[in-house]
Amino acid sequence: MSTLFAEQKYDYSTSTFPTPRPFQVTAHEALRQGFREGHKNQLICSATGSGKSYLGLRIIYEALTRGKKAVFVCDRTTLINQTSETADQYGLSKHGVVQAQHPRRNSAYPFQIASIQTIAKREYWPEADVIVIDEAHTQHSEWVNHVMQTKAAVVALSATPFSAGLGKIFTNLINATTMHELTESGVLVPMRIFSCKRVDMTGAATSGGEWTDKAAEQRGMEIVGDVVSEWVKYGEGRKTICFGATIAHCEEIARQFNEAGVMAAVFTSKTTASERESLLKEYRKNDSMLRVLVSVEALAKGFDVPTVSCVIDCRPLRKSLSTAIQMWGRGLRSSPDTGKTNCILIDHSGNIIRFLDDYTNIYFNGLDSLDSGEKLDKDVRKDDDSYEPKGCPSCGYKPFSSRCMSCGFEMKKPALHEHIPGESNEIFLGKKKLADDTSHLLQQLSGYVRKHSAPDKQAGRMWHLYKKITGKDLPRGFNVAACPAAEITPNVANKIRSLNIAFVRGKKTA
Repeated sequence: MSTLFAEQKYDYSTSTFPTPRPFQVTAHEALRQGFREGHKNQLICSATGSGKSYLGLRIIYEALTRGKKAVFVCDRTTLINQTSETADQYGLSKHGVVQAQHPRRNSAYPFQIASIQTIAKREYWPEADVIVIDEAHTQHSEWVNHVMQTKAAVVALSATPFSAGLGKIFTNLINATTMHELTESGVLVPMRIFSCKRVDMTGAATSGGEWTDKAAEQRGMEIVGDVVSEWVKYGEGRKTICFGATIAHCEEIARQFNEAGVMAAVFTSKTTASERESLLKEYRKNDSMLRVLVSVEALAKGFDVPTVSCVIDCRPLRKSLSTAIQMWGRGLRSSPDTGKTNCILIDHSGNIIRFLDDYTNIYFNGLDSLDSGEKLDKDVRKDDDSYEPKGCPSCGYKPFSSRCMSCGFEMKKPALHEHIPGESNEIFLGKKKLADDTSHLLQQLSGYVRKHSAPDKQAGRMWHLYKKITGKDLPRGFNVAACPAAEITPNVANKIRSLNIAFVRGKKTA
């Protein structure tokens, strides 16, 4: 009887997940393919609002239904209960929470949602076959050391995997989707940007190339009145998250909002657990009287309130593009039930101008590699006082870099090679010609995977081969079964052979 009870207690087969979006299916299959090829530690890069928690919990669900044990690791207190509630919604309510004095603490369950801080203090890891690391760009030494020695399969999730050293921890990067694709599909909303009175950081103290918090706080205090008045002018009374430089800066911003008759509250590391619960309960209401939450870091990562439709950026940065993207992303999630159509960004920091070129590239193209992401948070961007944001030549949207984040208009760069009218672009690997054009390469690879892979493995194998050969994701909506086959050229055959050899070696090493 007790055995039967245990089997029923830990039966996860009745869990229900919403129908996955196409890019989530592709990402999951690419992950499976990566494991088959010997990658034990993999990282999924997916834009804010793309459902990384959904992906992580779906991966865990798949493991649980196969009788495996799994751990979902959160890097901050705010995300523990949020992840637990989301797991409940999907029917994964039979889970324990590894956090001091948490009411759902139960080590008997094969599924644990764990606070990395609690794990570090107790020096204890729950037994696991699969580990999902949320917000993996925040590298806690406790999980970094553990994933390098554990036998468990490790999946990391991040919208901004830019921190140094990730390329030494994870051997495979999977780009799930881009911010542009999510905006086009209605998962995210577009931004309306207002560049307002900026914090003057001329001559401000720096440390490691970044402005110090104290310097940013002192300069930011000088324009707090403008922050409030510009929100009244441009914010349309929307539910808002405001980011300040320090806790003291946040407290002063909140104080002046309240003095102006706008209900605001501070949400920082000093906010107690009971205060956080009370604030979030009110703030999540569609008709909440609390209009502005002010924070430094506590709300920048993973915080999910889709009805937020305005972000105020008062935290000037020179290097950390990832922090800027995380802050702005808090207002980009769509909210069809409330009629949300866009997000207003009120920029007092100057960050949108400093990071415009790199942000535009990430918005449309995602991340090429973990090494390129690391570089994005190393480079210091210098202010140009004479710079005036350009408008899009097509629609006038500001600021405009090489491609418009509003209408998609793109400035065409001069070609590196002369193109002959009517002829397609040949594809080379080094000096070796692989195909006449992209279509020809797709036809070769389609014929190969249909011949050498089972039907349920063909999509993932196709994605992997194309990514490894071209460095790009498959064209959106590509169908292996519908693509005509072409004879494989010797150079493509050699490239596939070398990839297969690398896979075997990697598997033996793992």
